[in-house]
Amino acid sequence: MHSQENVIVVTGGPGGGKTTALDLFQRELKSAVKIVPEAATLLFGHGLDRDVGSGDGKLLQRSIYRMQISLEEIFRDFYADRLLICDRGTLDGLAYWPDTDESYFESVGTSFEAEMSRYRAVIFFQTAAIHGEDVKSNNPYRTEDSSTAVAIDKKLERVWSRHPDFHHIPAQLSFMAKINHGLETIAGVLKQMSPWDHRDAQPAQGVLPEPHGSASLKQPRG
Repeated sequence: MHSQENVIVVTGGPGGGKTTALDLFQRELKSAVKIVPEAATLLFGHGLDRDVGSGDGKLLQRSIYRMQISLEEIFRDFYADRLLICDRGTLDGLAYWPDTDESYFESVGTSFEAEMSRYRAVIFFQTAAIHGEDVKSNNPYRTEDSSTAVAIDKKLERVWSRHPDFHHIPAQLSFMAKINHGLETIAGVLKQMSPWDHRDAQPAQGVLPEPHGSASLKQPRG
């Protein structure tokens, strides 16, 4: 059984930069880690239209939760010797749930404590919309506008900040600086998690250098 000690979740509001950070980190560490894909993106990417279903969205969120659980279990089984980084976690559904937190846990048959215990650490990328930035994403299935992105971001932070090993990556005017901060945080967390050779957990120097004479790259990703 793959221990939760080797599993972290990367989350945050739309336009936070996590998609770019995960892509870069996978390139840096190659086979040392595995990225567990986001369940919602897989569903929407294969033809599911979020605006078509009937009802209040509870069926969709229950389905995403169960799919996320299945994805994590498959990766835990197939890659028991790897460090797993989850692109969002099972508690992200609370930000989209149209009822109380208690009803969410009752609906999917779990508890807040049980879901928190699935992950060794949480790395939270704050949405750039907090500072009024555009939140166009590398993920074409994310369609939220800026105000919605901020609301989701705040809900997610309220949920995940209760994890005992929570790391907040704040929005910055420089997108490159933010991503480097995120990569360094991920590397630091992974160093504490496994007997694996931690020298490989250091992002290469200059992965995303600051642009000369500039403090901004304002296009958020992920």
